[in-house]
Parts: sequence; C-alpha cells; structure tokens
Amino acid sequence: MGGSPVLVRAAARSSFELWFVDEAGAQRREPLPSCWQVPFERARPSRSFPSFKGQRNFPGLWWSATTGEHIGYESWVERDVAMLLDFDAEIVAFASQPFWLIWPDQHGERKHAPDFFARRADGTGVVIDVRPDGLVDAEAAEAFGVTASACQQAGWEFRRTGGPSAVLAANLRWLAGYRHPRCRQPEIADALVEVFVEPAPLFAGAGAVGDRLAVLPTLYHLLWCQVLAADLAAAPLSPSSLVSVSGEPPR
Repeated sequence: MGGSPVLVRAAARSSFELWFVDEAGAQRREPLPSCWQVPFERARPSRSFPSFKGQRNFPGLWWSATTGEHIGYESWVERDVAMLLDFDAEIVAFASQPFWLIWPDQHGERKHAPDFFARRADGTGVVIDVRPDGLVDAEAAEAFGVTASACQQAGWEFRRTGGPSAVLAANLRWLAGYRHPRCRQPEIADALVEVFVEPAPLFAGAGAVGDRLAVLPTLYHLLWCQVLAADLAAAPLSPSSLVSVSGEPPR
C-alpha cells in the first residue's frame, strides 16, 4: 500500500518523517503516512541504552511475558511502564525506542524518539512517552505536542505517562516475579479457579487448595495473567486481599 495514490498525496502534505530499524534489521527513513502499517511493535530499538559510571538513570532489559523477548528501558520509571504494558491484557506486543520522529523547524530538523510503541489486540497502535509531570520542561512539552500531532496523522493514540501509581507498581513488581509460564501448575490452576468463583481472601483460598507454599506461585501467576483478579491499585497485596475469577481469557 506504500505506493498507493492516497498515501503518496498524504506523504506530500505531511512534514513528518520516521527513521527506524525494521524487524529485519534494515535502516529506513520514510514519510510518516507511508509507515502507518509498519509493525513498530516488532521494530528494533532506534537508539542504544548506554550505561556508564555515574549516570543517574538505570537502563536495563525487561523480559516480556507477552512477547517472550527482552525489551530495553532507560530508567526505572520506563521499566515500570514496560511492566504495565506487559500486564495489560489488551496489548499483544510492544517495543522500546521504536523510531525517530523527524520534523522541520526554523533551525533545520528536529527529532524525537518516543519510548514505546504498543499494539493492541484490535490492531490499533499506541505511542508512549515516559516523563513524570515535574520533569516536563518547555522543550519536552513541545516535543510531546509535536509527537501527538504526528500520531494523529498516523491514526495512533499518543500517551504521555509518569508511570503507574506507587501501590499498583509495587503489586505488579511482586506478581511479575511469577509471570513466567513455568509458575503455572495446571491442576492447581484449575482448583484455584473453582475456589475463587466466589470472592475469598488470598491466603484462605490458597489454603483451600493445598499447601500454601506450593499453591501461591500458581495463584500469583493467575493474578498476573488476569485469570484471577484483585484490586491492585487500592492497597498492597496481603493475605486478606479479596481475590475472584476475573472472567478474562487465559494468556
């Protein structure tokens, strides 16, 4: 579709270009309107994640249970956003530093690399920048505004976030320790779903299935996969947290 007359006309009107490394490893620079179908959720990072002595941010890799691959991040806030995307049942894939957005200004060219691109199950795309409110200066605000305009042209949602709340982040970090499929024991999982058809306290439900030490890893895995549900934003998980069957399909 990249050569269709509609996209050619759109490209002529758009001042935005994208520079990116596609999933095959090829470096490309193309007008934004011709890129709306590019699977940026599988793109390679458009820039590196440097690590050096004395730096204030903490880069690293997040292993995604959604994609089965490592996703880079440049700070702990970005790590928490990657974790939240991994937990989101609507997100089927996501990548970090998916492209450079390039646009002209009076001094030549400006560019900005959003932090994440996520693909929803319905096929729509989400571009995400991670920056807490207190760190958004005038230059960053301008870049985010331009990025939002570019995303509108491409039909993507733009989102700027400062990360999940402290309670939600703490609960997800705990559950993320059990996100790997190896934590799921099928017989225990089936029994837990039966027990939590009616809401029950976390430890009481686990004890009803068997030895809590043996049952809890599967219970936490089911909470991560949203087969079971608890209010993760209200308070830290505890033995008395109410758990119930969520109704979400298993992941």
